[in-house]
Amino acid sequence: LIGPFRSALKKILCKRWNKYQNCAACVNAAIHPLEAAVVGLALAVTGGVAYVIWTYASSGEKPKQEPEKIGKQTRKKTAQKAPEPAQQTPTIVTETKATGKQVLVLGLEGAGKTSLLHCFASGSLEQDVTPTQGFNAVSINREDLQIEFLEIGGTENLQPYWKRYMCKAMVLVFVVDSSNAAQFPLAKKHLHELLETDLYLPLVVLANKQDNQGACSITTLHEALSLEEVGDQRKLFLIGTHVRKWDTEVNSAVQDARDLIIQMVQDGR
Repeated sequence: LIGPFRSALKKILCKRWNKYQNCAACVNAAIHPLEAAVVGLALAVTGGVAYVIWTYASSGEKPKQEPEKIGKQTRKKTAQKAPEPAQQTPTIVTETKATGKQVLVLGLEGAGKTSLLHCFASGSLEQDVTPTQGFNAVSINREDLQIEFLEIGGTENLQPYWKRYMCKAMVLVFVVDSSNAAQFPLAKKHLHELLETDLYLPLVVLANKQDNQGACSITTLHEALSLEEVGDQRKLFLIGTHVRKWDTEVNSAVQDARDLIIQMVQDGR
């Protein structure tokens, strides 16, 4: 009995290995170039924080397939498994599985991702928040819609995991510490590398810590991150935010950002 059992086990393992080998990372769909036009530009002051929203739309000849559909199909095909990162696998907490529509929240260490997510979920920051060392998932339920905000820590040993979850996301939220200009070049590098994996994924950049001394304007951050180069096919939003510890109510800018993200997920269903 040992011989047949060993042969059957070998076949199963071979099938699983071939399946793993055939799993590709998120690929960029090749379409006809689109002529981009800036159709919306708003500048307002809400709760002492200025924010600008850029929305790009396409004009001219339409591709054979709608951008949103191409992006969704690409992500669906590659959601099974992404390739292992080239770097040595760090020891982190157990990875989470999405249970609803997923919003991916990324950014360098110390940008304020965890605090923002806490405010998104609870509406305030009345307790100490520990920076995420692995994965942090927050779910928000709206009527028949469940949205999972998945944050991956921003430390160097976790950054190889970022691209692995791009294919599962409906919206990418990238958080930047607007008061730390020294990190802008590195933030730009990582952001552009992420966006190369999906030409159509909507992007929300949060210029966080606007209340800190020396925080740059969102116009300056737009230039520093070269957001004009991220692609004409995607929706892009840049919003200034800040979170104060022990605030019993979330400020209007953070609330606007949360509502915008939820609306984008609803529109993308």
